[in-house]
Amino acid sequence: MKTVRLILALSLLSVNSINAQTLNWASLQKQHRHIANINIGLEYGVTVGITYGYQLKTSLPVVIAAEYSMPSGKTISDDFKTKIGGQIRWVRVNDFNLSTRIQGVFRRFENNYVTLANFGTDVSGVIGYYKPKWFLAGETGFDKAIVTHFKHTELMNENFAAKNGWYVPATGGNFYYGMQAGFSWRSHDLSLKVGKVISQDFRTKPLLPFYAQIGYSLKMK
Repeated sequence: MKTVRLILALSLLSVNSINAQTLNWASLQKQHRHIANINIGLEYGVTVGITYGYQLKTSLPVVIAAEYSMPSGKTISDDFKTKIGGQIRWVRVNDFNLSTRIQGVFRRFENNYVTLANFGTDVSGVIGYYKPKWFLAGETGFDKAIVTHFKHTELMNENFAAKNGWYVPATGGNFYYGMQAGFSWRSHDLSLKVGKVISQDFRTKPLLPFYAQIGYSLKMK
């Protein structure tokens, strides 16, 4: 039963875990308070997402954001993910920038055997070369499923002695790393990110061990 639960928990992490807003720090001005983003990606399937960000009035550039994303499918409400958190640029040396992001995550995943609801975190760092009209950067991060609620179906109970409730998975996280690049003009950003995914135990291989995403952002006063 522990093996079955682990497989189900890892399936939860397949619900588009790498969706996030990509920023060009060199084109982001102080008057740009509101940032709207839409994106489409490939990560265990085709995913779509929307994000709203707000730039705070602080000495260091800080953008707080709320995100919603989901895989494509017949019933779009079955699987989804929401994130709330922020990004901050810590260091700028000439055109090189270092930033970090931390977010709280809530995910839902449903199949014929179980409905999973999970709370977790996503922490990442980005370092790159940023110009007002373009940027190129590397990113690395860790998406962790901290605690998961299992609600099993009758089909599951017919085959296993399953119990509903909250569980802390022994291994429920993915490391990811890759590149991101973009082109900026006026108040618009067009971005591309690609990379690989490695499970927390460094043994379990994800169904699709890479990700890709195209995004568009509009910055407003």
